[in-house]
Amino acid sequence: MKRIGVIGGGSWATAIVKILLENCPQVGWYVRNTQTRESLRTEGLNPNYLSDVHFNTEQICLYDDINELVAASEIVFMVVPSAFLAEWLKPLTADLTHAFVVTSIKGIVPEHHLTPSEYLKQQFGVSYSQMGVVSGPCHAEEVALERLSYLTVSCKETEQASYISSLLRSDYIRTIEGQDIYGTEYSAILKNIYAVAAGVCHGMGFGDNFQAVLISNAQDEITRFLNLSYPAERNTNTSAYLGDLLVTCYSQFSRNRTFGTMIGKGYSVRSAQLEMKMVAEGYYATAGLHAINQEHGISMPIAETMYHILYEGKSVQREMRTLLTQLC
Repeated sequence: MKRIGVIGGGSWATAIVKILLENCPQVGWYVRNTQTRESLRTEGLNPNYLSDVHFNTEQICLYDDINELVAASEIVFMVVPSAFLAEWLKPLTADLTHAFVVTSIKGIVPEHHLTPSEYLKQQFGVSYSQMGVVSGPCHAEEVALERLSYLTVSCKETEQASYISSLLRSDYIRTIEGQDIYGTEYSAILKNIYAVAAGVCHGMGFGDNFQAVLISNAQDEITRFLNLSYPAERNTNTSAYLGDLLVTCYSQFSRNRTFGTMIGKGYSVRSAQLEMKMVAEGYYATAGLHAINQEHGISMPIAETMYHILYEGKSVQREMRTLLTQLC
């Protein structure tokens, strides 16, 4: 068994540690917040996220220094909101290239307009051959309840995907292995934008009939973007793509849908962000995709509508009326 380390202190990081401990005798865990770290060390629970999940304190080795965690780990899971990834990794001076790095982050790194894997390659020299991506329609809250969920593990080599899958598989977690790192990661980013759009429509009073039209068009946008920006053999109707889109657009646990619902009801972006406890990745992804798509020029009317609303301050009602004429 390789030495496993996890970086992150939120709900999904907590869920990932829970999943890993189904197969690993011990997991190293770097948590920045002193209160959270102490609660985990003494009581075996994260007081801020998934507080119903109790850990055996002997199975989690907590670190207050990211460099010590990285140096001690052969496999490092990055489970930090993309908006804060650069900040979390700022003190990192240890050589990350000695480890196999697995990102489970569904967002764009702001200002850099890079996916997490692109950021790790550019800033820390981690090659794609030593990197994997974990994605899928899987909410942390349902992992805490041990409800059956599926995760997709994408790595360049099938042997790598197989090993990472073996760490995550359990009675309530099924795994699917693939090699489409680019498509898996970008699909996980894009679906958050469309979940915000679904929330906006919900907040405005649109019903399920229209949501079905919106989401089917969103699926077309995801497929079009992936196939035109990075052609590869992929089936975007599988769970890592379509499944993740559906659950994020419909689920009560979706923070992006919640954020969008507030915008649809008339909240300003700032007021919606202040009211939410967790990060809505779709907000940052909207700006990142807009910048990235300047190079590709791919038709993405829903994503562009969200950019007009969230970043240009345009009228929600007016923008949505325009969007209605572009859907089919």
